Amino acid sequence: MRGICWAAVVAGCFVLPVSFEASGIVHPVSLTCEGAEEGLAANVDPSRAKAIEFLKTSQMKDGSWTTPRTSGITALVVYALIDAGVPVTDPVVAKGLERIASYAQPTGEIAAPGSPHASYETSVSVMALVAGNAGGQFTELIKKAEQYLRGAQYSEANNTDKADIAYGGAGYKAGGGKPDLSNTVFFLDALKATGATEQDPAVQKALVFLSRCQNLESEFNTTPQASKINDGGFYYNPNGPGISPAGQSDEGGLRSYGSMTYAGFKSMLYAGLKADDPRVKAALEWISKNYTLEENPGLGAGGLYYYYYLFAKAMEANGVDEFTDSKGVKHNWRNELALQLMALQKANGNWLNDRSSRWMEGDPNLATAYALVALNRCAKK
Repeated sequence: MRGICWAAVVAGCFVLPVSFEASGIVHPVSLTCEGAEEGLAANVDPSRAKAIEFLKTSQMKDGSWTTPRTSGITALVVYALIDAGVPVTDPVVAKGLERIASYAQPTGEIAAPGSPHASYETSVSVMALVAGNAGGQFTELIKKAEQYLRGAQYSEANNTDKADIAYGGAGYKAGGGKPDLSNTVFFLDALKATGATEQDPAVQKALVFLSRCQNLESEFNTTPQASKINDGGFYYNPNGPGISPAGQSDEGGLRSYGSMTYAGFKSMLYAGLKADDPRVKAALEWISKNYTLEENPGLGAGGLYYYYYLFAKAMEANGVDEFTDSKGVKHNWRNELALQLMALQKANGNWLNDRSSRWMEGDPNLATAYALVALNRCAKK
């Protein structure tokens, strides 16, 4: 695996006491060498503490991160911090939550007025506000935002027929542009955060769209490109040619790639599909053939930290600690992901994609939020 060898670092059986008071985590932990790599997944707190401290110092005076013009990055950072165990009473988190709430519009959107990404921003804002709603102060905002998101989904409610390829999907903005898999995944995460179950009509409508984003010809996907690659992976958007960032095949199919395949796989599990469903089987087969943490398979360095974020959430949803690839190699994915992320972390605690700035991953706040959420999954058993 590329990067420094953390197994060698812990092989000396030393103990490293770490104080987390500055980062809002008050329990000390120790690194031990018991089984070297086997102990890594349980000992990611030093790395998380550095990331937390970086994000605390990079917050702007108004409570936002990176830019006050959008709620999206701020919401992802706040979500990552709470997910890492930073209490909602922490001044940085509390200020971030209030900043997110300040974007709320009468329509239910949680985004700056006229934002071209209002649906996406509302989805991630709901995730953060639900995580930070211990006192119930954001309950009404969350309810209005949920109503907005449900109304923004392409469905009968806005005259989209089930036969329409857009049906069930969510886009960047209600009524604007085309739905895509990435926005639909954040939409589903927001609904799940508010308590929606797999039987929820909006979740089942989203499953229709998810199925049409998979390279798998079946009764669930009869789109023109479904049979042209047919490898079980997922792409960004089924609405026409040229809308997979991984490109088109010579036959005109949309090439599958890593981040969207993990996104689609995770979301199908959220929607209640089981291991014996052919769509789940096909997705797992693609993952087993393309298992890697060196790159976002199909895109190389593009969207690498978003890939790690989705990889971790999908593997957690899959409910297995050990994943076997198509060559029969067994992977403790938590340990492998922890190793990779710790090797890529900068000295000041942040992460950034210095191989590709595509999709804003040159922004250390965004990349660190993605990485921290992924690292949190490594620590959870």
